[in-house]
Amino acid sequence: MERIGPKIASWIEPEAIEPAALAQLERTARLPFVAPHVAVMPDCHLGIGATVGSVIATEGAIVPAAVGVDIGCGMVAVRTNLAAGDLPDSLATLRTRIERAIPTGVGTRGRNHRLSPGARARAAHLGGTSARAYADIDPTWPEQLGSLGGGNHFIEVCLDEADRVWLVLHSGSRGIGNKLAARHIKEAKKQMDKGTVRLEDPDLASLQEGSPEFDAYMRDLHWAQEFARLNREEMMDRLVTALREEVPHAAEVDRINCHHNFTQREEHFGRTLWITRKGAIQMKKGQRGVIPGSMGTRSYIVSGRGNADAFESAPHGAGRRMSRGEARKRFTMEDLERRMSGIESRLRPSILDEHPDSYKDIDEVMERSKDLVSIEHVLRQVLNVKGD
Repeated sequence: MERIGPKIASWIEPEAIEPAALAQLERTARLPFVAPHVAVMPDCHLGIGATVGSVIATEGAIVPAAVGVDIGCGMVAVRTNLAAGDLPDSLATLRTRIERAIPTGVGTRGRNHRLSPGARARAAHLGGTSARAYADIDPTWPEQLGSLGGGNHFIEVCLDEADRVWLVLHSGSRGIGNKLAARHIKEAKKQMDKGTVRLEDPDLASLQEGSPEFDAYMRDLHWAQEFARLNREEMMDRLVTALREEVPHAAEVDRINCHHNFTQREEHFGRTLWITRKGAIQMKKGQRGVIPGSMGTRSYIVSGRGNADAFESAPHGAGRRMSRGEARKRFTMEDLERRMSGIESRLRPSILDEHPDSYKDIDEVMERSKDLVSIEHVLRQVLNVKGD
């Protein structure tokens, strides 16, 4: 760890941070309610408002755009009782089963129109805990439960160093989370417009603790975080079932579910703070988590070292090395097919911006994270599913 000025603690060298992201970190650190500092993870890159791969400690206020629009986005991983030799020689049928069981993509085609009993029960729980009628914001939210989405969200079958079979997936709070976040980001900007403080970046607009607007945001934030967690649980249940349909004696041995876009109250340095992790996971000492690489590389099962300066946090993945637009210009389908050789996947032009080389080197990220986490398992993908 090294200091970048008085209020930034970084686990990546300043010269390795893109200039726009470094400027963004400095703007965030200058907010008067940031205390005592911003922690920068090794996978950091430019975001909207706040930098992806940053941990922001605040007193008395929260920046909704720092949490982001995919509230509660995160990972779930399951270790099964299977070994590599238990899998069929061809994984194409398993991939097809998974794609049938879990809706992928955005919009109507990504919705879960036929809710399973498990999804209905989870939707009923969310409906019963809501403090407002979320159907007024998005009437399709129950259909989004148990669906993957697009972009960098994925489903994978992996093998660890002992050739044991793992199931891994990445997703969040889907369209309802996006709509809730957008409403509160807009409200924060409206509240800032009423005051006399001029922000360096409008996306750093905050909500003040104790205000009705803050309370409304926290209510919706916690609901969306729970939606995201249950969304991953529902998809993982379906993924285990799909595997069992292919390999009847398959069973779940262990499950890890963790957010990497969220806010919660925590105790650090003798103070009660709001800790916003934008592209970062909580890693208390001994806490387990999942840090994915890009498709075609590796993912890691980790346990926390409880690093105090990092607010007991760690990176959330590889982090983008280039924009989606640049990736589409730079890479071809032939490049993608070559990099995904040996991994069962339905490759097509619509996912070209997810080319593994558009992300940072996950092994370098993990090397810089040695005082944040201990590595328990290294996973290599044998099957990958992505939505458009």
